[in-house]
Amino acid sequence: MRQQVFEHVRAEGRATRADIARAVGISAGSVTQISADLIQRGLLEEVEETDRAPVRGRPPIALRVVGGAGRVVGVKLSDQVHSAVITDFAGRHCGAATEPGTTGRLSTEARLAELERIIGDARAAAGDPADPVAAVAVGLPGLIDHDRGQVTWSPLFRDTDIELKATLEARLGVPVHLDNDVNMLSLAELWFGAGRGKKDFAVVTIEQGVGMGMVLGNQPFRGARGMGLELGHTKVQLDGALCRCGKRGCLEAYVADYALAREAAIALDHGPHAAKAPQAIIEELFQEARAGNRAARTIFQRAGRYLSLGLSNVVQLFDPELIILSGARMRYDYLYADEVLSEVAALSLNEGRSPARIEIHAWGDLVWARGASALALSAETDRLLGGTG
Repeated sequence: MRQQVFEHVRAEGRATRADIARAVGISAGSVTQISADLIQRGLLEEVEETDRAPVRGRPPIALRVVGGAGRVVGVKLSDQVHSAVITDFAGRHCGAATEPGTTGRLSTEARLAELERIIGDARAAAGDPADPVAAVAVGLPGLIDHDRGQVTWSPLFRDTDIELKATLEARLGVPVHLDNDVNMLSLAELWFGAGRGKKDFAVVTIEQGVGMGMVLGNQPFRGARGMGLELGHTKVQLDGALCRCGKRGCLEAYVADYALAREAAIALDHGPHAAKAPQAIIEELFQEARAGNRAARTIFQRAGRYLSLGLSNVVQLFDPELIILSGARMRYDYLYADEVLSEVAALSLNEGRSPARIEIHAWGDLVWARGASALALSAETDRLLGGTG
């Protein structure tokens, strides 16, 4: 119960003891006892609830998290943009940094140099690069074993089966937590976005790849070995298009950046050696589609149909109340046109239930790192509270 009380206060920003008792479902006496313990530990503090008009006398007293109890770093690595966010213990933003990523697979040492550089930039932006941090969390694409702290495979690394958690802890001198980047984004939605206040929902992203995260019972679901929900690598076409994972027919081989760029080279009459980044090619393709280029529009519409197939499979397998389509590519409205969303419903068995609600979030780059900071905060809270409820 102690952790539930603490997390409720942090989620709300501030809360009275009566509010906590109602939200958590415990007695007022239990809230008083738990809050006294958390205040003594220096994790909560009392403040006047000035937003509420008092019945008589002084304003009611609320509780809030002591932000100065510690800072954490959340990092998102990608082959396009790296981002890092510094957050205090109350979840307040202290500083951030972004820098271009290096396209393609690099050695572990080269990627770690980029990671340490972006952390240093974020700490400098927070005001004091020497100010200690309590924990670091890193989100990245690929097959990430969260519990073991291992990168089994990632499109960012040449190496496989990398003991990244142990390596980073030795270099940084603080606890490090790893997860798939979409799990980080799911945490961001749970803490700060459309998933706030919801116990169960799915997040699907379309960027360099196609990712999926799921929150069940207010916790990210990772699968038995921490590597579940790889929606982008579910098969939608036997012997189909080549995916960057080396197999054929994966969903992301039809929807992700590199898939659209591959077809755009034909639609836009780019030569085979045209030196353009996939993101620039897709932006050009989108502008051509908007201007009426039939071939460009067909590419987006075809990708949208494959996306609807993938989303209908999510509906059938998990029956989520809410699916959040998130990521920078959500600015390309062809991917979530009315026809796409209608096809999701048409491909799904909805007899006796309402179709899953789908929301669109075109987040910027920093939201991924904010989700990583949420993971670091959650782990550090668990450590400080002794892992008890």
